[in-house]
Amino acid sequence: MRVLITGGAGYLGSVLARLLLTEGHHVRILDSLLHGGHAVSGLYLYDNFNFLRGDVRSEATREEAIANVDAVVHLAAIVGDPACARQPETAREVNLEASLALYQLCQRNGIVRFIFSSTCSNYGKMADPSDYVTEDSHLRPVSLYAETKVGVEQHLLDTMSPDGPAVTILRFATLFGLAPRMRFDLTVNTFTRDMLIENELQIYGEQFWRPYVHVLDAARAIALVLNSPRDKTEGEVFNVGDTRENYQKGQLASLIQTRTGSRVQIKHVDHAEDPRDYRVSFEKINQKLGFCITRTVSDGVIEIADAINKGVLTDLDDPRYSN
Repeated sequence: MRVLITGGAGYLGSVLARLLLTEGHHVRILDSLLHGGHAVSGLYLYDNFNFLRGDVRSEATREEAIANVDAVVHLAAIVGDPACARQPETAREVNLEASLALYQLCQRNGIVRFIFSSTCSNYGKMADPSDYVTEDSHLRPVSLYAETKVGVEQHLLDTMSPDGPAVTILRFATLFGLAPRMRFDLTVNTFTRDMLIENELQIYGEQFWRPYVHVLDAARAIALVLNSPRDKTEGEVFNVGDTRENYQKGQLASLIQTRTGSRVQIKHVDHAEDPRDYRVSFEKINQKLGFCITRTVSDGVIEIADAINKGVLTDLDDPRYSN
C-alpha cells in the first residue's frame, strides 16, 4: 500500500515507518518536526519513502499529504495530558479540529483505510476497580487529551459510510520501549531511567492501574490492521495491548527495580492525584485479529537499561526526550 503516517517522526511513528517499509509498503511521513527530525534521517535509505514537513492544521498541507495514497495512519497530535494542559488551544486545534478535517478530506478523495490512534486514557476512572474495561465500556475522559480523542472517535463512528475509508480506532495502552525518537516521559521508561541514575524514585498513585504495551507491538498492531481484510476492521474499535500487562504503579516500580537490580529507595508520596485508574481487557484484538504481543514490560526494562548502561543513550534529561 501507499501509506501516509501523520506524526511519523514521533515515538510510535518512527517505529511504524520502519516496520511498514520493511514489509514493502510505500510510506510518506507528514510531520512538523516539533521534536526534531533525527528519527527520520535513516528512512531516506529506503527507495519507497518520502517526507513532507508541514503542519496538519494547514488545509494545503493536508491535501498535499494525501495525494496518491491508499491509507492514512493518523498519529499526529499534541500527546499526553501535561502537553495538552500546557497548550490547550493548540491541543484542540491539532488533536480535534485538524483530525476531523483530515478525515473529511479522506472521505472526499477515495482513501481506502483510515486508522486513528487513540488511547486507553479515554476510560478515565473505572466504575468498578475489580473489573476490566472493554471497548464497549463507558468512556470517562478526565483530561483534555482524552477529551479530544473521544471527540474524534465519536465523529468517525458517526459519519463513516460504506463508500468512504474503512475506519479503525486503536486505543493504545501506555507505550514503553526503545524507539528512534526516544521518550523518557513515559512511565516505564521514566522509572527505568530513574532507577539507574537517581538515588530515590518518587511515585504517587501507587494503587492505580494502567496497561502497558511495547512501542514495537503498537506498530505491529497498526500494520496488522492495514494488512487485514476490510470486513474485519471496518468500524471497529480495538484496545491494543495484552491483558496480562496491566500493573498498578507500585507493582510496576517493584518489577523494574528487580529487573534493573537497582538499590534505589522507592518513596511513595502524596500528590494531587492523577484520577485515571483503569485495568483493560485486550481480548477483542487477540480473538478477532490474532494479535499477540512480542515484548513484555520486563523485556522493555531490560532493553532500556542495556542501552543506558552501555552509553547508547546519553544526556538522559535532555528535553528532546520529552513531550
